Amino acid sequence: MTRMTPPAAPRAAAAPPERRPARLAAVRAGRSRPPLQTLQTQFTLVVSLLAFLPNLVLALASGAGSLSWSAAAWMLLVGLLSAVIGYVLSGALLRPLHRLELEVSEGDFAQFHADDPREIRSLRRAFGSLMTRLGTEQTRRNAFMATLVHDLKTPLIATGHLTRALTELPLPDDEKRAVGQEIQTETERLLALVQQMADAHRFERDDVQLHLAPGDLREVAEQAARRLRPQAEARGLSLHVSGSGQAEIDAAALERAVGNLTENALRYARHEVRLTAAPGLLRVQDDGPGLSASLDDLAQPFNAQPAVIAGQQYTAGTAGLGLFIVRRIAEAHGGTLRYGREPPRGRLPAAPGAFPLTTFTLVLPEVLP
Repeated sequence: MTRMTPPAAPRAAAAPPERRPARLAAVRAGRSRPPLQTLQTQFTLVVSLLAFLPNLVLALASGAGSLSWSAAAWMLLVGLLSAVIGYVLSGALLRPLHRLELEVSEGDFAQFHADDPREIRSLRRAFGSLMTRLGTEQTRRNAFMATLVHDLKTPLIATGHLTRALTELPLPDDEKRAVGQEIQTETERLLALVQQMADAHRFERDDVQLHLAPGDLREVAEQAARRLRPQAEARGLSLHVSGSGQAEIDAAALERAVGNLTENALRYARHEVRLTAAPGLLRVQDDGPGLSASLDDLAQPFNAQPAVIAGQQYTAGTAGLGLFIVRRIAEAHGGTLRYGREPPRGRLPAAPGAFPLTTFTLVLPEVLP
C-alpha cells in the first residue's frame, strides 16, 4: 500500500488522416437512410405543412369547398414555396448538429463554435466527459495488465524456482525448511496482492456493503495492533494505542482499514507508530518520511505510472490500492480519510533529522448521546 478540481476535459484526439476517409464514408452511409428517417426531412415536412395547411384551409373556405384552376395552381406554388422554406430552415437549424456529427466521426469535437446552441454545447461537453472516462478506464486497464504481468509473475517465478530446488536438489533438512518458508512467504505475498486487487475492483464499482452499529473505536485500534504487533517487534518499532471514542461503524471493515494504515506506517516508521481513538475518529501516526504526492493523486486504483514512496519504487498498477481501499471504507461509513504532517510531540525541539509525524485520520459519524 502506498502512501482531484476535476481536470478540464481534454481536447479529443483527432483521427489519423488515413482513417478519416473511412469515418466520413461511414457518416455519409449513415445519411443514406430512407428519406423520412432523417431529421432534416422530418423538419422540412413539419415546417412546410405548418406554412401550407392554413393557406389551404383559407382557400377552401373562400371557394366554398372547391378550388378553381387558378386557385389550385396558386396553392401548388404555395406548397412548393413552403417545402423550399422548410428545407432551408431545417438545414439552418440542423447545421450545428451535422457539424458535430462530422467532428465526432473525426474524433475532434471539443472546440465550441459561435453558432452552437446550448444543446449542442451540452452534447460536446458530454462527449468530452465520456472520452475522458474512457481514457481513464483504458489507462487503468493497462495498469491492471502491468500488475498481472509484473507483480503476479514475479512471485510465481520465484515459487517455481524454489519448488524445483526443493524437489530436484539434495538439500539438507534445514535448507529444505528454509526453502519451504520462502515458498510460503511468496505464496502469502501473492495471495495478499490478489486479494487487494479484487477488493480494489469491488470497491471501485461501489460494491461496499456495511452493517453499521455503535462501536468502540479503541477496541478496533486494539485489534489491529494485536494483529500487527509481531511485525512491529520484528522491525524494532514501538506500537502504541491510546484514547477512546464511539462511532457508527462496521467493526470488521474498519479494522481492516486501520490495519492497512498501520501496516503501511510500520513499513516506513523509524521508531514508533501511534494509534489514537477519539469520538468520531481514528488516527494512525508514524515518524516516517510521509507521502511523495497528494493523497488524491496516490489513492487511486491501478495508477498507470510507477510511484516512488520513501525511496521505494512501486510498479504501475500497485501504487495506491491500499489507500484507495481505506478511503472507500471511510466513505462507505459516511466519513473521510485525511492526511497531514504534524510536529513530533514530546520531543521538542525535534531531534536532528527527525521527521514530522505522518498522520492519517479516519473521520467517522460520531455516536451522539
